[in-house]
Amino acid sequence: MRTLQTAALLASTAGAALMAGLFCAFAYAVMPGLARTDDRGFVQSMQHINRAILNGWFLTPFLLPLPLLVLATVLAVKGHSGGALPWIIAALASYAAAFLVTGTRNVPLNDMLDKVPLAASSDRLGEARAAFEVPWVRWNTVRAVLHTGSLGALLWALHLHGTAAGDVTP
Repeated sequence: MRTLQTAALLASTAGAALMAGLFCAFAYAVMPGLARTDDRGFVQSMQHINRAILNGWFLTPFLLPLPLLVLATVLAVKGHSGGALPWIIAALASYAAAFLVTGTRNVPLNDMLDKVPLAASSDRLGEARAAFEVPWVRWNTVRAVLHTGSLGALLWALHLHGTAAGDVTP
């Protein structure tokens, strides 16, 4: 069971790291870069990005940590976690919150922007951008912080889990 818990923690940590990196990169590079484009270029770029990201390379590290963190929590409750349980729960709560932000805030904004035809008037493109950009950036920053927090909690949980291996007494 300990090996399964270790694998779940390692895979969850990798997923949290990939998501924290992705959403942080959007916060400090992608969106500031797109902010320098005109409205048509912005809308077109975000439409292409939002369509391209829906693939296995994104979905696997985005979706898999949730059930793995639930598994790691259950296994920590049943076994020797060396004090890692609260950190695993914190990681799960933070990851779940980030997941909810993505599903309830960013994805609806993506869907709204996707419906804007690129042949629309410049006024319509400007309105669509104005309705999208500020809230999307704000919620992306929130999920970047939450995923980074989840990663930090998982790294500490792994440390505690690893040091607990030597504490097992017969």
